[in-house]
Amino acid sequence: MGLLISFMQSFSKLGGTPREAKVLFCGLYGAGKTTLLYKMKLGMVVETIPTTGFIVETVEYKQLSLTCWDIGTPLWRHYLEKPDAVIFVVDSVDKLRLKEAAEKLASLLTEDLLRNTIFLLLANKQDLPNALTAEELAEELGMKKNQTHKWHIQATSAHTGEGIYEGLDWIELNLPSEQEA
Repeated sequence: MGLLISFMQSFSKLGGTPREAKVLFCGLYGAGKTTLLYKMKLGMVVETIPTTGFIVETVEYKQLSLTCWDIGTPLWRHYLEKPDAVIFVVDSVDKLRLKEAAEKLASLLTEDLLRNTIFLLLANKQDLPNALTAEELAEELGMKKNQTHKWHIQATSAHTGEGIYEGLDWIELNLPSEQEA
């Protein structure tokens, strides 16, 4: 039986059934969550309006099938139990709201339901002048001190596509196996 499971896992990595994962998109209003989600799904920028309620989209990437929930942070636990990954989007230009973003991120990092969840931070809007670097944002958000979660910060631009696929590659490499989840 173990040999069959091992074979099936190897087969899925070679082009068989995609690995499924639930992803929670979070971040402050206007950070670019919905724009990034549709850039990942469609490969192009679409005109979006502020999200009220939630959006659920499936993003297919390499051997991943990601069910992505773009949802208000206070509401997420009512719709999604134990996501496999959190994508936290930060506006790299909005320095005035960094403290608020850091507080929101800190509250997610202490959530019991997210205990074994990996965190990908997307430092969005890198194409704009005066954007903080991913390294600077990691420092401002307090992630350098984080020892509770596996995390990565990726410089991105929803408009140019910069860094988006590198972030998805990190998720693919760092998702816990089915046995660990």
